[in-house]
Amino acid sequence: MHRLGVYSVCLALLAPGTRAADPETLSGYTAQSSKTEQEWEAKFRALPDLANLRAYMQRLTARPHHVGSPYDKDNAEWLLAKLKEWGLDAKIETYEVLFPTPKERVVELVAPARFTAKLQEPTVAVDPTSSQHDEQLPAFNAYSIDGDVTAPLVYVNFGIPADYEQLDRMGVSVKGAIVIARYGASWRGIKPKVAAEHGAIGCLIYSDPHEDGFFRGLDFPAGPYRPKDGVQRGSVMDMPVRPGDPLTPDVGATANARRLPLNEVETLTKIPVLPISYADAQPLLSALEGRVVPEAWRGSLPITYRSGPGPARVHLKAAFNWDRKPLYNVIARIPGSAAPDEWIIRGNHHDAWVNGADDPVSGTVALLEEARGMSVLLHQGWQPKRTIIFCFWDGEEEGLLGSTEWAEDHAEELRRKAAVYINSDNNNRGYLAVSGSHTLEKFINSLAREIPDPETKLSLWKRLQFGRISAAPANSSPAERQEPRTRADLRIQALGSGSDYTVFLGHLGVASMDIRFGGEGDDGAYHSIYDDFYRYTHFEDTDFSYGRALAQIAGSAIMRLAGADVLPYDFDDFTDTIRRYVDEVEKLAADMRAEIIERNRRLDEGLFSAVDDPREKLLPPPRDIVPPYLNFAPLENGFSALQRSAEEYRRALSKASANGGSAETRGNLRDLNAKLIAVERALTLKEGLPNRPWFQHQIYAPGFYTGYGVKTLPAVRESIEQKQWKLADEQIARVGKALENTGEAIQSAAAELARVAQ
Repeated sequence: MHRLGVYSVCLALLAPGTRAADPETLSGYTAQSSKTEQEWEAKFRALPDLANLRAYMQRLTARPHHVGSPYDKDNAEWLLAKLKEWGLDAKIETYEVLFPTPKERVVELVAPARFTAKLQEPTVAVDPTSSQHDEQLPAFNAYSIDGDVTAPLVYVNFGIPADYEQLDRMGVSVKGAIVIARYGASWRGIKPKVAAEHGAIGCLIYSDPHEDGFFRGLDFPAGPYRPKDGVQRGSVMDMPVRPGDPLTPDVGATANARRLPLNEVETLTKIPVLPISYADAQPLLSALEGRVVPEAWRGSLPITYRSGPGPARVHLKAAFNWDRKPLYNVIARIPGSAAPDEWIIRGNHHDAWVNGADDPVSGTVALLEEARGMSVLLHQGWQPKRTIIFCFWDGEEEGLLGSTEWAEDHAEELRRKAAVYINSDNNNRGYLAVSGSHTLEKFINSLAREIPDPETKLSLWKRLQFGRISAAPANSSPAERQEPRTRADLRIQALGSGSDYTVFLGHLGVASMDIRFGGEGDDGAYHSIYDDFYRYTHFEDTDFSYGRALAQIAGSAIMRLAGADVLPYDFDDFTDTIRRYVDEVEKLAADMRAEIIERNRRLDEGLFSAVDDPREKLLPPPRDIVPPYLNFAPLENGFSALQRSAEEYRRALSKASANGGSAETRGNLRDLNAKLIAVERALTLKEGLPNRPWFQHQIYAPGFYTGYGVKTLPAVRESIEQKQWKLADEQIARVGKALENTGEAIQSAAAELARVAQ
């Protein structure tokens, strides 16, 4: 067995300032293994080819390929053939999932005038695939219930909880009404969910040109933005409760899996919902009377935006075929040479709502080039220490179906073996965007310093730093404006949901990252028939240079994680981030208490109208009970234990470095890496979050009323936001315990490191 000098490994894992004297040593590597790794990575980064990326996209987007379509299966088989052609061990894993498709859709204004919505996106002459109507899924929202309702219409802005609070103060009720909400401000599935909670019986969602149409620039085909008849399809499954096949909760949707009857499924909507274009929405909105809505509620249509209800009455009918469809996950493996039971997993989905050039094929083609590049290296003698698994997921668009069913099917094995999951999805031109586990923040910062941006030729890290400095809001604090200039690592964002990392991080506790580029392209064709090869190659990453950059950084991350002697997790940035989250929830509770006290005082003294804008003529807000002071001691104690353990791990590194010790066997490092992998698992609790036990991670989760958007310390934060004070106290104690558990896991890794370095 190899003897490993821990001195170099430990020195490489220290803070950046400590590593300055040895810049060539990578985190988690010895000086010698660093040199070898960098040589292989340099070879890999030269391999992604622009012509290949373009050719892959043209092939994959040639026909619509939603779940259950012939071309979805054809694409999966083509991907499998390419992977096998390159010599990789690959297979298709098939699952059977509920996927309703529309058989009847009606939206019509029945009073005071009559208008029938077209509900159809027309062919654009210059766009060849936009004419494939026989194969295109019509515009609909998957997992809406069937319904046939006629009722007064009410405009609810974005349809989020705060909008309903405003409607209440305007004296407008949606009970017994059909609501119309514009896309934006929250994930689409939240809109019918909140509408139903307030008594609405139907929901329409439209794309206002203010968000992704002519207000922002030229619409398609003259420019990239959504045309008047463009419609955003999408799932409205209640994914903040759980993603995946609605019929097989907690287990993989294999052919013989036990399935729920449809009337017991918990993630369908409670009311029927359909998406429409702004061309179809304008006559409906124009027919509304009632209050003129606040300025912030007004879109960019040439109308006066009013709330209703009435005199507009709308007939909404949605009926679906409640069928089960096969989905095809394409899985390829490169076995590890030294630690085959430690898995580095890389994924991107291949299904789309229609042709899907931007979402998801722009990311799929990068993943395919990564697999090809590594197959080339394998033939040249490269071998990763850990097993690499490439996953081309199916059914992501409907509700993260392919990744969730695969991970639930393999859950016990993943809990034992999965070290890191790296995801991408749609990819575009612009800045590097990374979100994920903060134990990986230092790792990805280091890698981003090494890879050039295709346009500026700066490093990806430097370009992003400049972008954050220039984009700092004018009202931000001096410390916030200085941080991108002075902090050693640029912060990565936390992950909520919305792509295939969800099951790995939120359910299984696998350290995860989502990597992509963006900020200079536009998503005006999102989930429409115009998200296709023609539009992408005219208005997005036109030469695929950022597709190549994605393959370079994601592939390099996979190689470096798979080849490291010691997994390069870091706990300094991690504890710094947790400290911020704890401070935020404590401030949230204090601010809400102070706000309620002040609002009650104003109500008691009759000062409300003197403070608020009299033009709005709003009803006063309801009087609230003043909340108790919450006991944050368990959370603070948990954080203190976490911080002490992180410092202990740092001291163990320093001591190992000073002693120049060596690990006795490869087995010692296997034990150390196993303990490091266990750190993210310790952030989960089996009982999960309140009212949604599937989500077990206590630091990151999608918000119950944001959908995709993350809530950090979700159990505590949402209990406070929803004014559930007793529950908040209970969750503070639970999350404090999770932090203590994590501290113990880090302490165990520190003790193992100290032992092998003796």
